[in-house]
Amino acid sequence: MRTLAVTAAVAAVTLTAATSSPATRPPFASTVSPLPPAVARAMTGVSWRPGCPVPLRDLRLVQVSHVGFDGRVRRGRLVVHRDAARDIVRVFRRLYRAGFPIRRMRPVDAYDASDFRSIEADNTSAFNCRFVEGTRRWSEHAYGRAIDVNPIENPYVANGRTSHRASVRYVRRTPCRPGMACPGNVLVRAFREVGWTWGGDWRGVKDYQHFSASGR
Repeated sequence: MRTLAVTAAVAAVTLTAATSSPATRPPFASTVSPLPPAVARAMTGVSWRPGCPVPLRDLRLVQVSHVGFDGRVRRGRLVVHRDAARDIVRVFRRLYRAGFPIRRMRPVDAYDASDFRSIEADNTSAFNCRFVEGTRRWSEHAYGRAIDVNPIENPYVANGRTSHRASVRYVRRTPCRPGMACPGNVLVRAFREVGWTWGGDWRGVKDYQHFSASGR
């Protein structure tokens, strides 16, 4: 029942329009707002809980137009820190105008805050009050200052391997295929222009989906 309630609270994520081309695509649209009460309730005890490093009042719901892999225009939703909201709108405006495809964009509460399940759904997401895997150190997602984009096309790779079967073919990063983060492409440039760094530039392990304000 909890999953159903959370899903209902975030159901208005994929408002679809007709298939678009750059010439016919509607104008980019975005909104930034404090968390609506229904969203805050859905997050509490799921992606946020007392003791998290950021209070709910410092988070913002960002809604942006994006182009799907099918070419249709959708509206996605991200929860980010209030000091990151304006930069995130700027990034996704750039991606929208370039027609860069994004599979889906929902708050991680739609997946009971499971990072694994969100990745399996190829979901682009931001805030999630969790530790870096295998540590007791807060992830940058716990501050609302990190975003994972198209995580199937952009896997976390360690020792040449990924944990998600659908991502295996994306461990090889050339050629640069739709939805991928590649050196110098529009996705990487858009985040770099607002001062965010890319996990694909890390030494050792590569977190190709991960963009953050801190570099971590």
